[in-house]
Amino acid sequence: MASERLKTIHRHLSSRQLFINPYPNHVSAYSHQALGSSNEFRYTLDNNKLTRSQKQFYEENGYLVVPGIVDDNLIEECRLRFLDYCEGRVPKGNVTVMKDISLAKTNAKGEYLINKLQNILWDDVFAKYFLLPELLDYVECFTGPNIMAMHSMLINKPPDSGLETSQHPPHQDLHYFPFRPADRIVASWTAMERVTKDNGCLFVVPGSHKGVLLKHEYPKYGVNKAYHGIQGYDHVEKLELPMEKGDTVFFHPILIHGSGVNRTKGFRKAISCHYAASECEYIDVRGTIQEEVAREVEDMAKMKGLQIDFQDVWKYRSRLARGQAINL
Repeated sequence: MASERLKTIHRHLSSRQLFINPYPNHVSAYSHQALGSSNEFRYTLDNNKLTRSQKQFYEENGYLVVPGIVDDNLIEECRLRFLDYCEGRVPKGNVTVMKDISLAKTNAKGEYLINKLQNILWDDVFAKYFLLPELLDYVECFTGPNIMAMHSMLINKPPDSGLETSQHPPHQDLHYFPFRPADRIVASWTAMERVTKDNGCLFVVPGSHKGVLLKHEYPKYGVNKAYHGIQGYDHVEKLELPMEKGDTVFFHPILIHGSGVNRTKGFRKAISCHYAASECEYIDVRGTIQEEVAREVEDMAKMKGLQIDFQDVWKYRSRLARGQAINL
């Protein structure tokens, strides 16, 4: 076990794959402005939390795995809270409970049916993760001291039904976000149990964060609502990220990533949040490649009785995590 873990860490540290943008004429839909970054590093800020080698790795690859930030006790609290939602022991409120589409018409119930909770920033238990000081110390390396938690979720990948709907196609998270600059946004994704190729670990395309936001659409095979993907990326070499319980990967919102199928009989849980510098600003996505997803998100809000636009959806979902609220 120890030797395999060392091999995994070595693979993360030695990855230097070159990403080639297959759409060289695609115009970027976001500003490259970097708030507070130095001339040497574009994607991280000046502080002593990250080593120089960690900054260089993120600069080149667009992601960084940090072992053991979150302890087992907090992970267990979050796991039990997830089960509370699955079993209806706590009211859903504004939490979005998502079901695996291929399992919804079966006898699957609870943990075997629910594959994601979203908008959980205000839950007292889950907030212990989203506001964890040890986690925010790393987030600050990418956003600066004023941090807004924007998008919160707990992902439960149940055993696949056989239709491979448990996978998440290659995508870029910026596709869903109407705020910029992209370089001051970062995702944290923490493994709540050991994640492997067999149970559908994350995969990334190292260096793809240096590209642009690409067009997303539903893949031809069945996936859950809003699981959009970039078409034509089957040929691009992907790096799988097996992780141990409590490990966290931080990654850029332009980084192309996804996850595989859970081919085991167990679950693959992770808790994740996207953070942004509160100095970021909302943009109008009308007339851009994000217009379609904006319409879909607004329609989903209407189904919950909320007549709000794309920007207001994110204002509704966000929470100040550290420092001052400025623009977001």
